[in-house]
Amino acid sequence: MKNFNDLGLAEAILRAVSAEGYTDPTPIQSSVIPALLDNSDVIGIAQTGTGKTASFVLPSLHKILVDKKPVAPKTCRVLILVPTRELAAQIGDSIKAYGKFMKYTSAVIVGGVKMGPQVAALTRGVDILVATPGRLEDHMGSGNLRLDKIETIILDEADQMLDLGFVPAIRRVMAKSPKDRQTVLLSATMPKQIRSLAQDFLRNPQEISVAQVSKPIDRIEQKLIHVAKENKRRLLAETLSDKDVKCAIVFTRTKHGANKVVEYLEKSGIASAAIHGNKSQAHRQRTLAGFRSGAIKTLVATDIAARGIDVDGVTHVINFELPNVPEVYVHRIGRTARAGSTGVAIAFCDGSEQGFLKDIEKLIGYKISASGTPLAPEAQPKQNTQGRRGGGGGQKQPGNQSARPKQRRPRRKGAAASANGPARLGHERGTDTATAGLSRMLNSDKRGRNGAKKAVATSR
Repeated sequence: MKNFNDLGLAEAILRAVSAEGYTDPTPIQSSVIPALLDNSDVIGIAQTGTGKTASFVLPSLHKILVDKKPVAPKTCRVLILVPTRELAAQIGDSIKAYGKFMKYTSAVIVGGVKMGPQVAALTRGVDILVATPGRLEDHMGSGNLRLDKIETIILDEADQMLDLGFVPAIRRVMAKSPKDRQTVLLSATMPKQIRSLAQDFLRNPQEISVAQVSKPIDRIEQKLIHVAKENKRRLLAETLSDKDVKCAIVFTRTKHGANKVVEYLEKSGIASAAIHGNKSQAHRQRTLAGFRSGAIKTLVATDIAARGIDVDGVTHVINFELPNVPEVYVHRIGRTARAGSTGVAIAFCDGSEQGFLKDIEKLIGYKISASGTPLAPEAQPKQNTQGRRGGGGGQKQPGNQSARPKQRRPRRKGAAASANGPARLGHERGTDTATAGLSRMLNSDKRGRNGAKKAVATSR
C-alpha cells in the first residue's frame, strides 16, 4: 500500500492525517490498520518510533465514525491501557489530532491528578478511554466505570504492561470485559515468556512483525564509552556541553540518581530537569512542556519516560547508567531518531555494568563500538587530619597507633555495656549511671574544672 488513502479509512480521518503532514503509512501502520478494521485480534511488533500509536488510534476513530452508536453512561467503547502517565497523555494528544474533523468523546484517566474531572467525563460515557491500570481500577471500584460495553481493548507497550507487576490488574480488567471483545497488543519488544502470557488474552491473533525483534532503528548511531563510575557525572557534563547536543534525554536507573545528576549539571551551568515517579503529575507536565518548547535542553529521567516521551527534536540519548533489563535499552534509545530524523545514543559503562552490556549486545545482535577517551580520575580534596586538641597536624600513617580506635577494657561483673551508649556503671547497686560515671571520672581527673566539665559532657 502506497498511501493512507489505500487503507480504507474515513475521509474525515484522512484529512486529519494530511493536516498532520503524513502521506505514507509506516510498515506497522500498513499492516495493523487493515487487520483492526477487520476486527481481528492483533499482536504487533515494531521498532519504537515507527508509528504504532497511529496504527491503533486511526482504526478506532474510523469505527466510531462509521458506527455512530451512542455510548452508554459510565462505559467506554475502546479502552487503551498504558503503563505510564506520559504515554497516556501522548496518546490522548494523538486522538485529538486525528479526530479533529469528527465527533467523538474521549478521556485520559491517570493517577496523580484530581478525580473530579475524570468522574465527570466517565459519568457521561466516552468513546475512547486511555488509562493507567491503577487509576482505572480506582474508578471501577468506585462505581464510576463499568466495562461490559467494551468493544476493543488495546494494550500499548504490551511487554511492560504484561510484566509481572501488571498481570493481576490486566486479568481483572479482562475478566470484567465482554468475551467477544477485540484485543490488541502492540510493543517494540515481545519476549518469549510475555508472548505465551499474551495468548491468554487473544483469540486467533494475527501476528504482525515488521522488523527484527528488539533491533534498534537504523538511523540511531550508537556509541559506547567505558568510564569509571566516579567520573560519569563529569563525563556527562562534558558530553552535554558539545555544540552538537541540541536536545538530550539522560537515563538513570533510580529516582535519587536522577536528582543527583540534575544537581551536578546545574552546578556545571547546564540547564536540566528531572522527571520520575516521585514528581507530581503537574510537575511532570510542566517539565515535559519545557522540554518540548526548548526551554529545557536536558531531561534526566528514569525509565518512566522511556515509553511515553514523543519529542521529535531529541538529538541525543545518553544512558548514564545501563538498564538491568536489556529490552529497556531499546526503548530508551528509541526516544531519538523519531519522525524520520537521525539521532545519537551514547552509553556510559562502568566496571559493574559489563554484564548488562553483554545482555544488551546479545539482544540487539551486535557489539556496540567503543569510542571516546576515559577521563583521568578527579583530584581528591585533601582531608584535614589535624588533631582535635592542637597536637601534631601531620597526616596519620598506616599503622600509627593513634589512628586506631581505642580498645575497650573487659567489663567487670555488673558493668554491662549498652548497645548504643556507655557502660551502665553501678547497675547492680542501683546507682544512677550518670552520677556513678561522673564520680569515677572526677576522682581520677587531675585537671580541675575543665576536666569536670568534660566528664559531665561524657556522662551525657
